Amino acid sequence: MPKIGVQDWLAASQSILSGDLYRYSSTAHHLDAFEARFAAAMGAKHALALNSGTSALVCALAAAGVGPGDEVLVPAYTWMATAAAAVMVGAVPVLVDIDESLTIDPADIARKITPHTRAIIPVHMINLPCAMDEIMALAGRHNLFVIEDACQAVGVRYKDKFCGAIGDAGAYSFNAFKNINIGEGGALTTNDERLFVRARNYHDLGAPIRNHDLTSNEPPMIGANMRLTELQGAMLNSQLARLDPMVRELCAKRRIMADALQQAGFRLAPHHTPEHAASLVVIFDTAEEAETFAERSQVMRLLDSSKHVYTNWEAILAKRTFHPKMNPWAWAHREIDYSAESCARSLDILGRSCRVWLGQRYPAPLMRLAAKRLARPL
Repeated sequence: MPKIGVQDWLAASQSILSGDLYRYSSTAHHLDAFEARFAAAMGAKHALALNSGTSALVCALAAAGVGPGDEVLVPAYTWMATAAAAVMVGAVPVLVDIDESLTIDPADIARKITPHTRAIIPVHMINLPCAMDEIMALAGRHNLFVIEDACQAVGVRYKDKFCGAIGDAGAYSFNAFKNINIGEGGALTTNDERLFVRARNYHDLGAPIRNHDLTSNEPPMIGANMRLTELQGAMLNSQLARLDPMVRELCAKRRIMADALQQAGFRLAPHHTPEHAASLVVIFDTAEEAETFAERSQVMRLLDSSKHVYTNWEAILAKRTFHPKMNPWAWAHREIDYSAESCARSLDILGRSCRVWLGQRYPAPLMRLAAKRLARPL
């Protein structure tokens, strides 16, 4: 995660000194500027700043018209918000296995598609891009929406495009653990003008009084309040300027670590865009080997990463919502299985895989020393 620095303090101070933190005031400009810059940086036509990555997912699903009776395919390895977002619009999340890339398996997507499937949410976990070419081809054949969860891969590339700007919409997070860090925040990108207009409507209660610059025949619809403040916009503009250099630095440190581990005989998880790899996962033959490796500093076994593993999503497993008449499983077309056996392959892979942190704040010489320590035999 990026460290909050002097640039961010100065940007926030300027916003505070203006005395007006409301984004739709006559003097507001920080969020408008960020949305334009972020869309251009990601290679999308439109961007919408939101109060969280979860809100970005919900807003994208709502804008796409996903709702009751629909099924949404989500990977078994992702933060629980990915599945919860489907529930929040009245749809049912359906679990899909990951493969050794630690991202959603296109082959299992094909197996899980039913007549009720409406959308796929590929998740670019821990800066690892999904196999988007295969996913987009599947979605095209079955007329499905693709909403990329790029919350953990802001600024990371898949081939010649940025994660989040390939599907129908992309969701990003700017919380304290992400590549842009303003504590809490998010964004949505899309190239579809109608989806953008509906998303903008949904994120602001359907209020028709804002100074929006696009005309549309879309009627107002009831939504939520997912707005950001100008203070957050000022910090986003400050950090966006540092995003690309930070990701390039992660890629350089990944090469240092990868070279040391591979020379020592460790097997790295496959990567869909090796030339832009900004994250590193070591995969073992047994869970016991992974457990031993995870005892080293800078390492975590992925099975132990809390609510990133579907077997720890208590509310989803229990199919429990705040009110029984708002429970999408009650109107689902079939029984949905969330047992440990439903995605046993994912649990096996996660149990044998360890993420290696790349020491974002480490200088290169220190990273080389850390790589040597990690590369010692088990």
